[in-house]
Amino acid sequence: MANQLGKRYQCDVCGATVLCTKAGDGVVKCCDGKDMTLQQPRQLPSSD
Repeated sequence: MANQLGKRYQCDVCGATVLCTKAGDGVVKCCDGKDMTLQQPRQLPSSD
């Protein structure tokens, strides 16, 4: 899976979070060489 520009990735082991500032074909890795997981977008509060 390619890195996606503007997406956040999180380590399941230590909880570190990174923001991708340049898209590429690599994979973001952290503790013990494990792939970091793509975070879901945060919901914004309702404007009602």
